[in-house]
Amino acid sequence: MRLHRTATTFAVFVSLIACLVSAGLAQTVAPAHQAPRFSDAAKAALSRQLSGAVGRGDTPGVVALVVGRDGVLYEGEAGKLDVAHDIAMPTSAIFAIASMTKPVTSVAIMTLFEAGKLKLDDPVSKYLPGFDNLQVITKFNEKDATYETRPAKRPMTIRHLLTHTSGIAYAFTNRIESRLTDATKKNYWELPLLNDPGDKWNYGPSTVVLGMIVEKITGETLEAYFQQHIFEPLGMTDTSYAVPPAKQSRVATKYDHVNGLFQEQPRRPIPAAPTAPFHGDCCLYSTARDYGKFMQMFLNGGHLGPAKILSESSVKMMGENNIGSIFVDLQPTSDESLAKPFPLGAGRDKFGLGFQIASSDPQYANFRSPGSLSWAGIFNTEFWIDPARHIGGVMMMQVLPFYDDGAIRTLRDFEQLVYQNLR
Repeated sequence: MRLHRTATTFAVFVSLIACLVSAGLAQTVAPAHQAPRFSDAAKAALSRQLSGAVGRGDTPGVVALVVGRDGVLYEGEAGKLDVAHDIAMPTSAIFAIASMTKPVTSVAIMTLFEAGKLKLDDPVSKYLPGFDNLQVITKFNEKDATYETRPAKRPMTIRHLLTHTSGIAYAFTNRIESRLTDATKKNYWELPLLNDPGDKWNYGPSTVVLGMIVEKITGETLEAYFQQHIFEPLGMTDTSYAVPPAKQSRVATKYDHVNGLFQEQPRRPIPAAPTAPFHGDCCLYSTARDYGKFMQMFLNGGHLGPAKILSESSVKMMGENNIGSIFVDLQPTSDESLAKPFPLGAGRDKFGLGFQIASSDPQYANFRSPGSLSWAGIFNTEFWIDPARHIGGVMMMQVLPFYDDGAIRTLRDFEQLVYQNLR
C-alpha cells in the first residue's frame, strides 16, 4: 500500500514537472507579437492622402515612408520633383535634410562615448578652445546691440550640447542672437550665452559644436566619420554632404510658399563632391529610404542586420528625458519667410540626447506614442521613431517656411492615418 502511494505520488510529481516544463517550453516557443503591417487597402489610403495634400496645394511634392524593425511597411510619393520641368516625384528623390543631420551627429558622439573617448558630462573646453570663460548676457540693448554679461554659473558640457540646453540659439529663433550676429559677424558659439548651460531649452547650433568635437577627437572630417561608422554599415548609399553628378537629377527642387503659391527658390550649385567645412547641425542630403534605415537601427536597439552602430543601453539613454524639469519651449521666429513658431509638443515634450521626446497627451492619442523620438529639417523634412509601436515614419518635402501650415497638415494627416490603419 505504501509502495502504491509512493508510486502514485511520484507519478503525480512527474506529471506536474512535465506540465511545468511543457508550459515553459510553450511560453518559450510561443510566437512573438505580430510585426506591424498595413493592408493593401491601408496602403492605398495612405497614397490617396499624399495625393490629396498635393491636390489641395499643401505641398508641390512629397515622399513618405513607414518602417518596422524588419523592413519597409509603406512607401509612397505624390506631386512633382520639379514643377517647372513637370518631373514627377520618385520615391528615390534626394532631399536636403538640413537639421535632420543633427541626430546623425548625436549618434556619432555616442559612438565616441561608447569607445571611451569622451564622457557626456565632460566640459566642452576639454576638447575645444574658447569655451573656458563663458559669459551670460544679463542686459541687452536691441537698438545698438550692446550688452552686459556675468560669468556662467557652470561649464558647458557635451550633454548640454546634445540637449540644446547650452545657452546657444539660432538667429532665426532669437532676436538677441539675430542682432548680435548682424552686429559682430561672429559665429553663434563665439557669442555670450543667452542663459546658463542647463537652465533653459533653446533650439540652436549646439550640434555644430558637437561636430567640431567629433572631428577634433577622431582627426577625421564628419563626412568621412559618418560614412565609415554610420552610413556604409547601414547601407545608406544616398546620404552625404554632396550629391554625385549622376544622382543630381534626383534632387528635389526647393520652393517658397508665398500667398498660397509655390515659388521656386533660386537654384544653387549642389556640391558634387564632399567639400569641407562640414557642419554637425545641417547640410546632409538623403532619401526617405536611407533615413528609414537610420530609424530602423534605433528600433532594433542600435543595430540593423549585421551592422551594430550603438549599444542598446546608448539607444535607451538617447530616448530618455535628459533635461529634467525643463520642457521644450515654443521657438518664436525673427523671419516668418524662414520659419513659423515650432515645434509640435512645445511646452509639454522633453528632450533626450539628440531627439525631442513626445509627452503623454490625450488630445494626441491618435498620433505617435508617448516616448516617441523626433526632429525635423527646415525645408519640412520630418521623422518620428515610435518604440512602443515598433515603427518609424519619415516625410520629406522641400518647402519654406518651416512649419508651413500646409506642410504640417500633410504630416499630421499622414501620421494619423498611419495609426488608424496600423495592424
